[in-house]
Amino acid sequence: MNILETVAAARAGSLRAVGRLLSQVEGAGRDQVLAALEPATARVIGVTGPPGAGKSTTIGALVGAYRERGLRVAVLAVDPSSPYSGGALLGDRIRMASHTNDPDVLIRSLAARGHLGGLAAAVPAAVRVLANLAYDLVLVETVGVGQSEIEIAAVADPTIVVLTPGAGDAVQAAKAGLLEVADLLVVNKADRDGADQTVRDLHLEVDAPILTLVASKGEGLAALVEAIDAHHRADTLARRTARAHAQILSLAQTRLREHPDLGRLADEVANGRRDPYAAAELLLGGLPEKA
Repeated sequence: MNILETVAAARAGSLRAVGRLLSQVEGAGRDQVLAALEPATARVIGVTGPPGAGKSTTIGALVGAYRERGLRVAVLAVDPSSPYSGGALLGDRIRMASHTNDPDVLIRSLAARGHLGGLAAAVPAAVRVLANLAYDLVLVETVGVGQSEIEIAAVADPTIVVLTPGAGDAVQAAKAGLLEVADLLVVNKADRDGADQTVRDLHLEVDAPILTLVASKGEGLAALVEAIDAHHRADTLARRTARAHAQILSLAQTRLREHPDLGRLADEVANGRRDPYAAAELLLGGLPEKA
């Protein structure tokens, strides 16, 4: 089955064809697939936070809320460390099991490691595929550690950071860099002791809206959906340009990290045979190679 036939099968409702397209855009077939697709956009909501914060429960609740509106929803659960689709997030997918039999909900694990270009390149391509298949909304979940959050923030609007009540949680999140990417902050499991203190601590750290939620019971869900909608309504050309700027830089940095000359240039700098400024220019193609 060629690309056009696979796209046609996916549009006709074949989940196997959808999976094949997503697998191809994670790897060497990306350019070929994207060339066969029309430009299309879908709303992207990023959800991140430390392990155990209840991200998957929150996403499951959001999926239910958006399905009530009649929207087709896709979930990309990103594991930046596992080389296998599924990986550590398989248990999280089980927590979304109430939606697995809904033909208008797609849940897909995306393992960034081992795929061409990593997370920065795989997610925008997957979103474009899903938009072409008439998904209205894409929820992207990451594990809340490292570069993946910066890359998601370049694509998502908004990026939601989910935390739980606890001594020092806000401070730890700040140290991890999570608060820097947050458009909305959610204190989940807000029926636990310490929730009010966590909200107060967060107010000292950020200016972003802070909401409380008990995702497992749906408490606070309506307010979260309204906050997401309000953020989306407030989007501007300047903000979209800033996201595009960040996305281009993220993709470019990924390409540079994979440059075949990077290792050799690093050895030359380490051995004193070349200074790092000249090496950087060479990596960017700004200087002719010298023997």
